Amino acid sequence: MITKRLEMSFQNVNGNRVSLSVQDPRDDLAEQDVYDAMEAIMDKNIFTSNGGDLVRIAGARIVATEVTELIG
Repeated sequence: MITKRLEMSFQNVNGNRVSLSVQDPRDDLAEQDVYDAMEAIMDKNIFTSNGGDLVRIAGARIVATEVTELIG
């Protein structure tokens, strides 16, 4: 079974990296879609962190993991 997750990385006011993950992103997700969503998260101050507001996009990636059950 292969699972996917979108990992979005931001920098907060203190300069620390903060990551948000979304399980099972759409297969047709485009770079601009992710960028627009990350901009909206920052512009609307949807999330904060221990180090303050999210102020910069640090990166994004889709991670696919394949799991093979052997027993169970």
